[in-house]
Amino acid sequence: MKKMESPFKPTKQQILASVGKTIPDVIAPDLHVLFCGINPGLYSGAVGHHFARPGNRFWPALFAAGITDRLLSAFEECELLQGGYGITNLVERATATADGVSREELINGARRLQIKAKRYKPRIIAVVGIGAYRTAFARPKAGLGLQAERISESEIWVLPNPSGLNAHYKPKELAELYQELRIKVDQMICDDRAAHAEDLYR
Repeated sequence: MKKMESPFKPTKQQILASVGKTIPDVIAPDLHVLFCGINPGLYSGAVGHHFARPGNRFWPALFAAGITDRLLSAFEECELLQGGYGITNLVERATATADGVSREELINGARRLQIKAKRYKPRIIAVVGIGAYRTAFARPKAGLGLQAERISESEIWVLPNPSGLNAHYKPKELAELYQELRIKVDQMICDDRAAHAEDLYR
């Protein structure tokens, strides 16, 4: 695992210069959940970590939902792997807002995500942004939560975009929606343990 970088605040010039930059995935085989954002913002591109902009509610939502046992910063993102969680994006390049991403880029991103799903085999892929999911996967009527479709063998879960610009969801509502995902993961782990115990006594 790569060594944690010391947190720092980028300058305005560094933020503006991060257009088009990419951020490495936080990923490993057989994760419980692979979170999939839309694309990095300029602040995230400047610091090289996911959901890094002050005001983004991703990390607080994970903590409030019980997915992490403390509030992580974006600079501690690799600690997610210890709990079986990871992060990727539909579109790799950083833009000022998600509106800077084209429909074609989202569709191409869905294809890349399918390749990652086959390679890394996460149990669930949680797409963080319902509008992006609807466009990328041609599911215009999709709602939040567990989807009927799969990506390779991975189940799909759709969550709201945690950006501070998304005024549709208050922090408490976001936490509750992320908690539903955590409960699903807990149930999967319980079922796996029960199946393993049953196998031992056969």
